Amino acid sequence: MTTRLFAAAALCLLFAGCSPKYNWRDYASPTASYHVTFPAKPSTVTRTIDLDGMQVSLTMTAAEVDGATFAVGSAEAPDAAHAQAALEAMQAALVRNINATVTHEKATASDERATRDVDANGTDHGRPVRLVGHFESRGKQFYQVIVLGRPKSLPDEQVEQFLTSFKLP
Repeated sequence: MTTRLFAAAALCLLFAGCSPKYNWRDYASPTASYHVTFPAKPSTVTRTIDLDGMQVSLTMTAAEVDGATFAVGSAEAPDAAHAQAALEAMQAALVRNINATVTHEKATASDERATRDVDANGTDHGRPVRLVGHFESRGKQFYQVIVLGRPKSLPDEQVEQFLTSFKLP
């Protein structure tokens, strides 16, 4: 009997050890036109935020793995110019919230599309955190795709997988 219990316990530990930390799953937003792959089951919340005087209803869908947050926010501005301006405002607010220093930044823009990419290191409650983000606008729609967490909780491969899985039609 003891041998069976030990074998059953060992088998449970073996299966628990094999469970993936990242359980990637495709997600299609029901309210915005994007697809992304989350590392765990995401949750969604919508709230009104102020982006440099522009009030918008931002829908945020996020999942957490080992203290790292993988999130996509989406909203609509009155026009394309306001959507492009929202990208810088979102990035600045996130960087400011973690008292960060930007280590890498890139921005591109055209008449109907703009992108911003950022990598920043900051602190949260005195502990180091890293923010990696992609911000994009298409017409009046704008998006933030971010990964935020302790540097050790953000393996580059997982961050890259999440960010590059974000697709707009």
